[in-house]
Amino acid sequence: MRKQQNFKWNTLSLGTCYYPEHWDESLWKEDLKRMLAHGIQTIRIGEFAWSKVEPREGEFTFEFFDRFLEVAAQTEIKVIFGTPTATPPAWLTNAYPEVLNCRMDGVKFRHGMRRHYNYNSPIYQKFCKRIVEKFGEHYAKHPSVIGWQIDNEINCEVDEFYSESDTLAFREFLKEKYKTLDALNQAWGAVFWNQEYTHWEEIYVPRTTIHNSTNPHQTLDYIRFVSDSAVRFCKMQSDILRKYVKPGDFITTNGMFQNLDNHRMTDEALDVYTYDSYPNFAYCLCEDPKHSKNLNDRRWSDKLTEVRSICPHFGIMEQQSGANGWNTRMEAPAPKPGQMMLWAMQSIAHGADYVSFFRWRTCTFGTEIYWHGILDYDNRDNRKLAEVKRIYDRVQAIQETAGAENQAAVAVVKDYSNIWDAKVDVWHQRLAWSSEEEIFLASQVNHTPMDYVYLLDSTEVEELTRYRVLIYPHGLILSERKAALLKAYVEEGGCLILGARTGQKDENGKCVMMPMPGLLAEVTGSDVREFTFVGPADDKVNMNWNGILLDTGIFNDILEPIGSNAKVLAEYAGNYYKGQPALIENPYGNGKVLHFGGTFTQENVKALLEYVGVLKPYCDILELPKDCEITAKEKEGRTYIFVLNYVEEPQEIFIKRAVKDMDTKEQVQGKICLGAYETKVYEL
Repeated sequence: MRKQQNFKWNTLSLGTCYYPEHWDESLWKEDLKRMLAHGIQTIRIGEFAWSKVEPREGEFTFEFFDRFLEVAAQTEIKVIFGTPTATPPAWLTNAYPEVLNCRMDGVKFRHGMRRHYNYNSPIYQKFCKRIVEKFGEHYAKHPSVIGWQIDNEINCEVDEFYSESDTLAFREFLKEKYKTLDALNQAWGAVFWNQEYTHWEEIYVPRTTIHNSTNPHQTLDYIRFVSDSAVRFCKMQSDILRKYVKPGDFITTNGMFQNLDNHRMTDEALDVYTYDSYPNFAYCLCEDPKHSKNLNDRRWSDKLTEVRSICPHFGIMEQQSGANGWNTRMEAPAPKPGQMMLWAMQSIAHGADYVSFFRWRTCTFGTEIYWHGILDYDNRDNRKLAEVKRIYDRVQAIQETAGAENQAAVAVVKDYSNIWDAKVDVWHQRLAWSSEEEIFLASQVNHTPMDYVYLLDSTEVEELTRYRVLIYPHGLILSERKAALLKAYVEEGGCLILGARTGQKDENGKCVMMPMPGLLAEVTGSDVREFTFVGPADDKVNMNWNGILLDTGIFNDILEPIGSNAKVLAEYAGNYYKGQPALIENPYGNGKVLHFGGTFTQENVKALLEYVGVLKPYCDILELPKDCEITAKEKEGRTYIFVLNYVEEPQEIFIKRAVKDMDTKEQVQGKICLGAYETKVYEL
């Protein structure tokens, strides 16, 4: 069982990101007082300001932030302090170039960007330990400081590391895991293409090859190594800070990025997790939002659901407040009136109790001159600032929802081995990404709230039985432990839905010599006799389910019932396997398994959820158009429903029985018209 959160916000509150080093000191007090007047009570500072404390090696000065914290104390604004390790100073990278990360071909990333360091450089670790120690020792006791952010966006910009320090650390990681080269060669299938190793010094992090194709089993271990390195780097800092943080203060970092076990990092190093939410990425001009398949900014609900699996009650460290862009990349329009409110409520609806806007004022210099904040360059009051005040008023009206638990009857099962294998294996990737997208879309347009649940080393069956239905889309990598957890879930009455390719591989990413679904065959009562991608000439292959034709996606396993109670629910209606089983139901213990041979699409997910009885769980309370999202939370026996309109056109909803409008505190029923980007919160 995962450990409980060490910290939760007990109220809903707002913040913003502020960089005192970017502004004349004459603006500080005015800025902070202006924030407070509009409902912003907390700021984040310091995460890119190493040189303000250590301008030259070994020379420390604390005066700059001492002066700023004095202003913060005078205005009674709260401060989250960042450790500055995301941007090592020029004196450090110039004197010690080994701290720099490298491309796969060995070329170093030079000073001038950010996140250009590597986690495994002993020299960088030494300097990071020292600066974090100095920050914590000096600033943690200040009464205005209430929390700490470690680094900034760990594994953002780059999530691959190819320095000499990484190779040396990778070898140690492998020695600890495999103990002997014989065991490593066996796990990696190194006999293929004559890749067997006879000395540890022959092993490197993946290097440039023809087509950049590398041993997939080595690369899977390499991704695990990158994650391990990032977690250890984060924990190194949190261990130092814990010597200094005041009781009640918290340690966090802001995510969520790839090649990183965010669950482990949270459990081992953090008190609470925070996320940076930028729904406006959906409208970057390189995209075609009008014809986007992924629901545009509503797509961020999927990311927030993922964050909730890491930390049920999380914070937003950077919430979109303006257009996003650098001078070198990214172009996006400004949020329209009402979208800041919509996106803040989207975060709160999915579990955020703290929402901090990025940033207070758009910077007039540097790479992020087009990453706009609440205020623009001219520093005048504007509609965005006025909208922040309306968000604050709204937050006050729904304060009782703080700490409420999100509710869902269905969850999608994930695990890091399969996530990382899908980065290594393009066949796996195509299936996984397609199905996960379609499951999310189906849950959204059919108003069926969903969760993600991870199979971790610490996961116990009680964490799974919270859900009536689990969907494990394409669990290619299957271990004895994961199979046992899923088996126990079904035995206790759960309904498990599996997709194509289940049980194809072991934890090293090697295909197993047993029929799929491998270790789950006992609970599925099924066998996979043959399999294929759906070729372009085949267009699409349907399955016939009680006379209804449903698309089976981009890949098909041809199934066969082998259990005495297994029942064929649907058969393929095309291709050379026409008439063969596509969907098999098998009872097991107190539950059942649906083994589906295809990949998931909106239409087949809707049919599956309807069949197992979890589709549209709140349809007896209200009816919504497709452009509105619904989430539900529970707290102390009360249920709260969030309704969000993602489009500019007014949307009509119908409330079937009286509920309390949390804004007006009045009972409402019948037809309600939501304006452009409007949101509602109701208490049942």
